[in-house]
Amino acid sequence: MQDKIWLSSPHLSGKELFYVNDAFEKNWVTSIGENIDGFEQDLKQYLGNNHELVVLNSATSAIHLALVMLNVTQDDEVLTSTFSFVASANPITYCGATPVFVDSEKETWNMCPKVLQEAIEDRIEKGKKPKAIIVVHLYGMPAKMEEINEVATKYNIPVIEDAAEALGSKYKKQACGTLGRFGILSFNGNKIITTSGGGALVCHTKEDKDKAVFLSTQARDNAPHYQHSHVGYNYRMSNIVAGIGRGQMEVLPDRIEARRKMHEFYVELFSGINGVDVFSEPTPDYYSNHWLSAIIIDPEITGRNREELRLALLENNIESRPLWKPMHLQPVFADAPYYGENVAEELFNNGLCLPSGSNLSDKDRERIANVIKNFFN
Repeated sequence: MQDKIWLSSPHLSGKELFYVNDAFEKNWVTSIGENIDGFEQDLKQYLGNNHELVVLNSATSAIHLALVMLNVTQDDEVLTSTFSFVASANPITYCGATPVFVDSEKETWNMCPKVLQEAIEDRIEKGKKPKAIIVVHLYGMPAKMEEINEVATKYNIPVIEDAAEALGSKYKKQACGTLGRFGILSFNGNKIITTSGGGALVCHTKEDKDKAVFLSTQARDNAPHYQHSHVGYNYRMSNIVAGIGRGQMEVLPDRIEARRKMHEFYVELFSGINGVDVFSEPTPDYYSNHWLSAIIIDPEITGRNREELRLALLENNIESRPLWKPMHLQPVFADAPYYGENVAEELFNNGLCLPSGSNLSDKDRERIANVIKNFFN
């Protein structure tokens, strides 16, 4: 059996060890230390110095904190993309609120601004104005943020920008994660850079950052004894994990370039295959990090479907994966409201994510290409 080709495996550089060892040598192995401050500063400089960062133990924690800071509570409603990983929706339930799922549009596969407005108007008519909107940048592709923000502003609903998959992506030259009231980043093991696990909350003010740090460290009041006037959470990133992040930040531009080259590889590979579309930026306003390269297969044109291709790749020890199954089709959210025309469902039925890691070799690409060419021929 040939070595496994993964969909998106961690890609460490070796630079991480310097910062991790420094944490050990200085005995800063808790949720405070130079690496935490340094990682936040590195991210701040990368996204733009007019933002503040709070590094946490996961992007899911960051979404939950953003909802808490927007006062989302029991029986509230939060609009979110149906076409996403479950971590975009789960934190809504942590607050006792109800997710309301919004369909995608076909250009970016992200939340459709028109359906968003329809959903808001209908929820208001039903007597329940949504408390927040969570927009996801799917697979690194920026959503139509200008239109979405216009709708959100019209109804005075704050936007949480889930850029967990989109570090390094830009919309109209502005970094994803900085386009909403709060932004979310992920450093999970499969992301474009990793801290093994972790995330960050992007804020626009020092006041918001300080509040997020307070809440993420058990909301301890300023007293010599342990005193708590608010419910807090154990969400802060550790200094060791942040050290991995500092090392990864040094190679982030290289990782983005490598992912984008994988996208170009697939564009060229499928250029001669009718009925297969590679997920790409619709206009120059969009700059995707192409965290995952994905395709849509038209079975009527190709005579094949995405599940057959997935199994053919698997037979050759190559991992691929169907696109996200929409949240409104998940058993856990069967009773949640949904608005749309099943664009996300069609994408799920016909789409496949292909190996996209920044550490794939020319030999790996040759194996992938041979399987795909043989499959369609």
